[in-house]
Amino acid sequence: IGVLVALLLPAVQMAREAARRTRCSNNLKQLGLAAHNYEGVHGHLPVGSESRAFPGAPSYPHNFYRWSVLAHLSPYYEQGTLFSALDLETPLYAPPTFAIAPQNAPAVAAVLPLLQCPSDESRVLATGHGPTSYAGNAGTGRDGGSPFDADGIFYINSATTFGEIADGTTNTLLFSESLQGRGPTSSGDATLVQRDPQRVYRFVYGAPLSDSACNGAGLFNVSDLRGFSWVNGEFRCALMNTYYPPNSLVPDCLGVSFDPDPARLYTGFGWRTARSQHPGGVQIGLADGSVRFLSKTVSIDVWRALGSRNGGEIVGTF
Repeated sequence: IGVLVALLLPAVQMAREAARRTRCSNNLKQLGLAAHNYEGVHGHLPVGSESRAFPGAPSYPHNFYRWSVLAHLSPYYEQGTLFSALDLETPLYAPPTFAIAPQNAPAVAAVLPLLQCPSDESRVLATGHGPTSYAGNAGTGRDGGSPFDADGIFYINSATTFGEIADGTTNTLLFSESLQGRGPTSSGDATLVQRDPQRVYRFVYGAPLSDSACNGAGLFNVSDLRGFSWVNGEFRCALMNTYYPPNSLVPDCLGVSFDPDPARLYTGFGWRTARSQHPGGVQIGLADGSVRFLSKTVSIDVWRALGSRNGGEIVGTF
């Protein structure tokens, strides 16, 4: 009996993981379809993260609007009137209390199966917020992980058209997996990244990012864990880029701008890559709507070529 169990258990585990991978692939397929439907209606793809002046309060940080690409796609998820009625004209974090507006609270807190990779840890990471295992592609992480005018598809106030994806939709990343966070928030325990580099991010006060600043970071998971909110357009949640390779053993790094310009103040910069629990690599959705499994050994040149929409690189085989 023991021999039979030893033979069957790995097979059962492989079958279960195959089923989880198929469900994850379908989630990415649905996100790609929603993006194409959005583009068909509006003539461009949705914004990656919204940033604009508050009516009557232009000095407040504009990025507190912060609605993500996943939030803007919500009417196309076929999830019912709750998400179609999400009020995106109200800032996500509105003054004077910077709390979630009452009309948005039910949708913001919802845990959507579509946004949970079944191989990830699907659990509430922050009170009043539903988490996400998926993020939109902001590009290669150029300019120190800037979310402004990035070279991907989704970034602050983006409105990318398919015509602007000069590298071709089959060669450009649209969405990827990126694992939800784990561990304490706002911690100074450097052993966190040694124990779990896939789920912990380093944090620096300042932006743009640099390798030296990230390597010397002494803070981790500041304020909230990665992927804590599907409606939040920060790099912590619904944006990623290809600065680090998939499933990199180098933990992701995030920073914040203290530029006094309200259009930039407290805006998050980031180097956050695709990360997955699927053995051997990660699943990605391309701009043509297809879904691929990408090996974690993919070359960094190919990976960054997939991140840019108009870099003119030759992607080759991946």
